[in-house]
Amino acid sequence: MTTPTVRTRVGIVGAGPAGLMLSHLLHLQGIESIVLESRSRTDVEGTIRAGVLEQNTVDLMVDTGIGDRVKAEGLRHSGVEFRFAGQGRRIDFDDLTGRSVTVYPQHEVLKDLIARRMLDDGDVRFEVSDVAVHDHLSDTPTISFVDKDGAQQVVACDLVAGCDGSRTGTRFLMPETTVRTDHFRQYPFAWFGILAEAPQTSEELIYAHHPRGFALCSTRTPDVQRHYLQVDPEDSVDNWSDDRIWDELHARVDGDGAEVKEGTIFSKSILQFRSFVCEPMQQGRLFLAGDAAHTVPPTGAKGMNLAIADVYVLAKSMVAFFESKDDSELAAYSETVLPRVWRAQHFSYWMTSMLHTMPDATTFDVRRQIAELDTVTRSTAGRTLIAENYVGVAFG
Repeated sequence: MTTPTVRTRVGIVGAGPAGLMLSHLLHLQGIESIVLESRSRTDVEGTIRAGVLEQNTVDLMVDTGIGDRVKAEGLRHSGVEFRFAGQGRRIDFDDLTGRSVTVYPQHEVLKDLIARRMLDDGDVRFEVSDVAVHDHLSDTPTISFVDKDGAQQVVACDLVAGCDGSRTGTRFLMPETTVRTDHFRQYPFAWFGILAEAPQTSEELIYAHHPRGFALCSTRTPDVQRHYLQVDPEDSVDNWSDDRIWDELHARVDGDGAEVKEGTIFSKSILQFRSFVCEPMQQGRLFLAGDAAHTVPPTGAKGMNLAIADVYVLAKSMVAFFESKDDSELAAYSETVLPRVWRAQHFSYWMTSMLHTMPDATTFDVRRQIAELDTVTRSTAGRTLIAENYVGVAFG
């Protein structure tokens, strides 16, 4: 018996924000795709990740017909507060850039994308296994997989998009050293994160520098808050009682104009800190997007926004290829998107190093950080630099 083969134009590995948005954008231009995902739809829609959307991401969602809920339920933030040395300094996005960000959890973005793909009869196949891309250096790549019923199948396509996240398999089709160069940095701390049913500590995010470590107060909904504490990467959630968590948040955040609001904690987790970039992000007919190609520390809120920026460019390049058989835009994909990726890496690294206390920090290091925060937040030019990077440079 021969393995059943289905034909499409773009095979997409991964149903995260990058893969689903790419499929959606291609559909709007009349280009069919098949999305393959190892998780169930329920698991994908339950992915709990940071939810700060750049103005670019919100605008793209609205402009392409998936923005109704983000407009109705998203929390528009026109600034953030930096706290250090017992004081707060606000970065006013509206005043400095005329733009803003929107707090809207990633799993809600995924729900919106999946619902629209289903409405448009999109081919998204959940619970597949043994996904393998073949012949990506040829003009006729294929993707083999086993469907959720255990049947082996093959997708024949013209182009392949590797959108399978940081645990990617597609990236490793590009040989390291001869084709692919990996740039990696591991940070000497982690974030201990909680979700709590509690009132908002602030209407906007608070980034707090403290000699005992960084803290972040953010929000998911008006009634559910997401807070973080800098901890040792070897720490365990078992070491943190609810009382200890609230005591530490109060110690690092409270002061003139701010007081952490307590509530019922229903989720605890530890998030490791890494920076990573793969160069190039393509080989042959294979193109990487999102976490498959790069990851950033969450301090700058860039992860999902970078994924959306990648596929915005990739979709346009694929459309040009199919419409005119001109592959020049596809050939330039990496060099087009990597400058934005590295800008986001710089911003995320800068925010991280400015706000976190290094494990071996001396009093000199802490005082120098306070001076840096004071200099940056006191200066209009410094505040503008933060605001422009935080709200995101416009696509294109």
